Amino acid sequence: MQHPVPGQYALANGDPLNGHSYLSGYISLLLRAEPYPTSRYGSQCMQPNNIMGIENICELAARLLFSAVEWARNIPFFPELQVGDQVALLRLAWSELFVLNAAQCAMPLHVAPLLAAAGLHASPMSADRVVAFMDHIRIFQEQVEKLKSLHVDSAEYSCLKAIVLFTSDACGLSDTAHVEGLQEKSQCALEEYVRAQYPGQPSRFGRLLLRLPSLRSVSSSVIEQLFFVRLVGKTPIETLIRDMLLSGSSFSWPYMSIQ
Repeated sequence: MQHPVPGQYALANGDPLNGHSYLSGYISLLLRAEPYPTSRYGSQCMQPNNIMGIENICELAARLLFSAVEWARNIPFFPELQVGDQVALLRLAWSELFVLNAAQCAMPLHVAPLLAAAGLHASPMSADRVVAFMDHIRIFQEQVEKLKSLHVDSAEYSCLKAIVLFTSDACGLSDTAHVEGLQEKSQCALEEYVRAQYPGQPSRFGRLLLRLPSLRSVSSSVIEQLFFVRLVGKTPIETLIRDMLLSGSSFSWPYMSIQ
């Protein structure tokens, strides 16, 4: 059995990606771009029934966001795009990438710590706002649970993230056609992989793709308030993403350090 290359995602749940299995070169590069193994997210991450403290949840969220940006910086084709296009793509896709990462690492999503992390107890909201906020939390939880129920493997997650990232919906792209081509390449890689790896599940590719549009139902502002207000205060998440992208591994969080 081969040892994974340093920095490669740890393949959990018996992902059938070793040796004889089909894995395209493009997907291999997507996988290799993951900045650190799942285990680096913290052992709590792999135990869905373990109730994490607020600080742990926020730190895990910070790792998931940083991981998404670092991954994008290292995948094929993305670094060759103009910097303005890279920023535009990440600013639009970050919340969807965050949901995919949260599902991939089985992030515990217990409502009480999330509410506490959002500061509802510290600064009470009106009843209407609390109801609306709870609804957004439920939508987030549902999206994560639906992905987990499909038992998506690491190769599939990497392809889904690439499909989400390379979207021509981003504002102000200098080369929309090129980005569309990269999305199509990612989609074709996923289709080929799924057909080869799961021949007994003819509807699997379609079911995976159908999960993507609903990721946008998760409010990015709610993710920001739930997980990042405690870490970064009023710093806009889009500013953080741009700073992460441009500074890479030397990036430092405004109010904390991620080891």
